[in-house]
Amino acid sequence: MSAATPNPTTPPAGGAAKSAWVDPYGAFNFKLMIGNLAVGHFTEVSGPKVTIDTVEYREAGQSQVVHHIPTIASYETIYLRQGLTRTTELWDWFMATLNGEYRRLAVSIILLDSRGTTPVVQWNLFDSLPVSFTGGDLRATAREVYIHEFGLKYEGIERVGSGNA
Repeated sequence: MSAATPNPTTPPAGGAAKSAWVDPYGAFNFKLMIGNLAVGHFTEVSGPKVTIDTVEYREAGQSQVVHHIPTIASYETIYLRQGLTRTTELWDWFMATLNGEYRRLAVSIILLDSRGTTPVVQWNLFDSLPVSFTGGDLRATAREVYIHEFGLKYEGIERVGSGNA
Protein backbone atom coordinates (compact mmCIF):
# COMPACT_ATOMS: atom_id res chain seq x y z
CA MET A 1 0.00 0.00 0.00
CA SER A 2 1.13 3.47 -0.73
CA ALA A 3 1.15 6.23 1.88
CA ALA A 4 -1.91 7.77 0.19
CA THR A 5 -4.00 4.57 0.44
CA PRO A 6 -5.78 4.19 3.80
CA ASN A 7 -5.51 0.87 5.61
CA PRO A 8 -8.99 -0.74 5.62
CA THR A 9 -8.39 -2.48 8.97
CA THR A 10 -7.93 0.71 11.01
CA PRO A 11 -10.55 3.35 11.71
CA PRO A 12 -10.20 6.64 9.86
CA ALA A 13 -8.03 9.29 11.50
CA GLY A 14 -9.95 11.40 13.97
CA GLY A 15 -12.94 9.01 13.96
CA ALA A 16 -13.98 6.36 16.43
CA ALA A 17 -14.86 2.79 15.60
CA LYS A 18 -18.54 2.21 14.83
CA SER A 19 -19.06 -0.02 17.87
CA ALA A 20 -17.23 -0.02 21.18
CA TRP A 21 -16.38 -3.18 23.10
CA VAL A 22 -18.60 -3.71 26.13
CA ASP A 23 -17.33 -6.05 28.83
CA PRO A 24 -19.71 -8.89 29.71
CA TYR A 25 -21.17 -8.99 33.20
CA GLY A 26 -19.41 -11.11 35.79
CA ALA A 27 -21.18 -14.18 37.16
CA PHE A 28 -20.09 -13.55 40.75
CA ASN A 29 -22.32 -10.64 41.86
CA PHE A 30 -25.93 -11.69 42.24
CA LYS A 31 -28.75 -11.89 44.72
CA LEU A 32 -31.97 -13.85 45.00
CA MET A 33 -35.40 -12.52 45.89
CA ILE A 34 -38.26 -14.79 46.93
CA GLY A 35 -41.45 -12.79 46.99
CA ASN A 36 -40.26 -9.40 48.25
CA LEU A 37 -37.63 -10.88 50.57
CA ALA A 38 -33.90 -10.95 49.78
CA VAL A 39 -32.94 -14.46 50.86
CA GLY A 40 -29.39 -15.07 52.00
CA HIS A 41 -26.17 -14.92 50.11
CA PHE A 42 -25.76 -17.77 47.71
CA THR A 43 -22.50 -19.26 46.57
CA GLU A 44 -24.13 -20.53 43.38
CA VAL A 45 -27.42 -20.39 41.50
CA SER A 46 -27.65 -22.71 38.52
CA GLY A 47 -28.93 -20.75 35.56
CA PRO A 48 -32.49 -21.07 34.40
CA LYS A 49 -32.87 -23.40 31.44
CA VAL A 50 -35.86 -23.39 29.11
CA THR A 51 -36.29 -25.83 26.23
CA ILE A 52 -38.98 -25.70 23.57
CA ASP A 53 -39.89 -29.14 22.27
CA THR A 54 -40.76 -29.49 18.59
CA VAL A 55 -42.45 -31.99 16.34
CA GLU A 56 -41.23 -32.69 12.83
CA TYR A 57 -43.56 -32.05 9.92
CA ARG A 58 -42.94 -32.87 6.26
CA GLU A 59 -44.99 -30.83 3.85
CA ALA A 60 -46.71 -32.69 1.02
CA GLY A 61 -44.79 -32.25 -2.22
CA GLN A 62 -41.67 -31.10 -0.34
CA SER A 63 -40.75 -34.19 1.64
CA GLN A 64 -37.07 -33.30 1.52
CA VAL A 65 -37.74 -30.35 3.85
CA VAL A 66 -38.49 -31.06 7.52
CA HIS A 67 -40.32 -28.28 9.35
CA HIS A 68 -40.07 -28.04 13.14
CA ILE A 69 -43.27 -26.96 14.87
CA PRO A 70 -42.81 -25.67 18.46
CA THR A 71 -44.95 -27.43 21.07
CA ILE A 72 -44.33 -27.48 24.83
CA ALA A 73 -41.86 -25.38 26.81
CA SER A 74 -39.98 -27.21 29.57
CA TYR A 75 -38.50 -25.33 32.53
CA GLU A 76 -35.68 -27.21 34.23
CA THR A 77 -35.01 -27.17 37.96
CA ILE A 78 -32.71 -24.43 39.23
CA TYR A 79 -30.46 -25.17 42.16
CA LEU A 80 -29.66 -22.69 44.92
CA ARG A 81 -26.49 -23.39 46.88
CA GLN A 82 -25.69 -21.47 50.04
CA GLY A 83 -23.72 -21.69 53.24
CA LEU A 84 -25.78 -22.72 56.25
CA THR A 85 -26.79 -19.79 58.47
CA ARG A 86 -29.44 -19.11 61.12
CA THR A 87 -32.00 -17.99 58.52
CA THR A 88 -34.65 -20.58 57.76
CA GLU A 89 -36.88 -19.01 55.06
CA LEU A 90 -35.96 -21.55 52.36
CA TRP A 91 -36.10 -24.47 54.77
CA ASP A 92 -39.52 -23.37 56.08
CA TRP A 93 -40.86 -23.00 52.52
CA PHE A 94 -39.52 -26.44 51.60
CA MET A 95 -40.98 -28.07 54.72
CA ALA A 96 -44.37 -26.43 54.12
CA THR A 97 -44.36 -27.90 50.60
CA LEU A 98 -43.33 -31.29 51.98
CA ASN A 99 -46.30 -31.11 54.36
CA GLY A 100 -48.79 -30.32 51.58
CA GLU A 101 -48.95 -26.53 52.01
CA TYR A 102 -48.14 -25.44 48.47
CA ARG A 103 -47.11 -21.80 48.23
CA ARG A 104 -46.02 -20.92 44.73
CA LEU A 105 -43.91 -17.80 44.94
CA ALA A 106 -42.23 -15.40 42.54
CA VAL A 107 -38.44 -15.80 42.52
CA SER A 108 -36.03 -13.29 40.99
CA ILE A 109 -32.38 -13.89 40.17
CA ILE A 110 -30.72 -10.48 40.01
CA LEU A 111 -27.32 -10.00 38.38
CA LEU A 112 -25.40 -7.01 39.75
CA ASP A 113 -22.74 -4.82 38.17
CA SER A 114 -19.02 -5.37 38.86
CA ARG A 115 -19.23 -3.28 42.06
CA GLY A 116 -22.09 -5.47 43.32
CA THR A 117 -24.38 -2.50 43.90
CA THR A 118 -26.55 -1.91 40.82
CA PRO A 119 -28.89 -4.49 39.26
CA VAL A 120 -28.19 -4.92 35.53
CA VAL A 121 -30.30 -7.95 34.55
CA GLN A 122 -33.08 -9.77 36.37
CA TRP A 123 -34.77 -13.08 35.60
CA ASN A 124 -38.23 -13.46 37.14
CA LEU A 125 -39.37 -17.04 37.66
CA PHE A 126 -43.12 -17.46 38.03
CA ASP A 127 -45.00 -19.89 40.29
CA SER A 128 -41.84 -21.33 41.86
CA LEU A 129 -42.01 -24.27 44.22
CA PRO A 130 -39.21 -25.95 46.22
CA VAL A 131 -38.85 -29.58 45.13
CA SER A 132 -35.59 -30.82 46.63
CA PHE A 133 -33.12 -30.36 49.46
CA THR A 134 -29.59 -31.73 49.63
CA GLY A 135 -27.45 -31.29 52.72
CA GLY A 136 -23.71 -30.85 52.51
CA ASP A 137 -21.07 -33.33 53.56
CA LEU A 138 -19.83 -33.28 57.14
CA ARG A 139 -16.18 -34.23 57.80
CA ALA A 140 -14.21 -33.72 61.01
CA THR A 141 -11.17 -32.68 58.95
CA ALA A 142 -13.03 -30.18 56.72
CA ARG A 143 -12.15 -26.49 56.78
CA GLU A 144 -14.71 -25.20 54.27
CA VAL A 145 -18.18 -23.72 54.75
CA TYR A 146 -21.11 -26.14 55.01
CA ILE A 147 -23.03 -25.77 51.72
CA HIS A 148 -26.57 -27.05 51.25
CA GLU A 149 -28.77 -26.97 48.15
CA PHE A 150 -32.43 -26.35 47.34
CA GLY A 151 -34.02 -27.20 43.98
CA LEU A 152 -36.84 -25.05 42.61
CA LYS A 153 -39.29 -25.73 39.79
CA TYR A 154 -41.00 -22.83 38.06
CA GLU A 155 -43.64 -22.39 35.39
CA GLY A 156 -42.56 -19.31 33.48
CA ILE A 157 -39.71 -16.86 33.04
CA GLU A 158 -39.08 -13.29 31.93
CA ARG A 159 -35.94 -11.20 31.62
CA VAL A 160 -35.98 -7.63 32.86
CA GLY A 161 -33.19 -5.13 32.23
CA SER A 162 -32.15 -2.97 29.35
CA GLY A 163 -29.32 -3.73 27.02
CA ASN A 164 -27.84 -0.38 28.06
CA ALA A 165 -27.82 -1.13 31.79
